[in-house]
Amino acid sequence: MKETAQYLKIVEWSEDDQCFVGQCPGIIGTCCHGDDEVQVYHELCQIVDEWIEIMLHDGKILPHPTVGSNLATKLMAKAA
Repeated sequence: MKETAQYLKIVEWSEDDQCFVGQCPGIIGTCCHGDDEVQVYHELCQIVDEWIEIMLHDGKILPHPTVGSNLATKLMAKAA
């Protein structure tokens, strides 16, 4: 499994920007946007790959993974 698979990637519609925006909590905030949700997700994945590669190259410790921590379940519980 790639390092990037350990981090939740979020693409959501922004009413303020009138487009889809992508972010990866723990790695990078809002970093890409566009009209096509799938394209924004692909761009987000590429950006996260690059950020993790840079962090590892620079000898930095990666943030705690966000996948596998039941984050989606926690978010759903808060919404209910």
